[in-house]
Amino acid sequence: MLLSPWASPTGVRICSYDLMRKEFTQGGNKALPVWKSALCGVTAGAVAQWLASPADLVKVQIQMEGKRRLMGEAPRVHGAAHAFRMIVHRGGVKGLWKGSIPNVQRAALVNLGDLTTYDTIKHMIMHRLNMPDCHTVHVLASVCAGFVAAVMGTPADVVKTRIMNQPTDDNGRGLLYRGSLDCLRQTVAKEGFGALYKGFLPCWIRMAPWSLTFWLSFEQIRKMIGASGY
Repeated sequence: MLLSPWASPTGVRICSYDLMRKEFTQGGNKALPVWKSALCGVTAGAVAQWLASPADLVKVQIQMEGKRRLMGEAPRVHGAAHAFRMIVHRGGVKGLWKGSIPNVQRAALVNLGDLTTYDTIKHMIMHRLNMPDCHTVHVLASVCAGFVAAVMGTPADVVKTRIMNQPTDDNGRGLLYRGSLDCLRQTVAKEGFGALYKGFLPCWIRMAPWSLTFWLSFEQIRKMIGASGY
């Protein structure tokens, strides 16, 4: 149940982006300039992920328990409820947003890649190739969106994971990194720029089918309820 908020960012980001897009186009459904679409995507992603940061923190800590047990180390948490209580005990309610800055940064970049790319590429294909709003256009746009989202989000994902999983002192302060910029600097300095793209392939493999499934389903649902194409 504690992880259920993780399901909410998609709805928040889509609704937020759509509201901002309508505001920019005065309620129309025409294509936005890229910079306006990028602004909408970044804002929608950041807001949605900030709301889900506590659930994401609990999820990351639970996922790391498998690695700790393989290394023969004592478990730190014994489930979602226990992880939640321990986080609050160590850092108070604000501790639930530990790592929220890199978390939000990652979401902003991912949604910049996903929402902005899909919106821009879809209207570009329809305009340049004179194609109707159809499944072929949706597939092409979603494939591009998944790839760009993975390219933009992987470095932030690496930073986010390292910060959220670093050991902390009694006051909840990280012992390895002072913040996302410090983590980014240390990672590049010690391991090279390529370290920021560790896990890119599995990230892309995860994002590509998700993006394809989501956008095709979303467009079909809008059609079924009588709404215009996205």
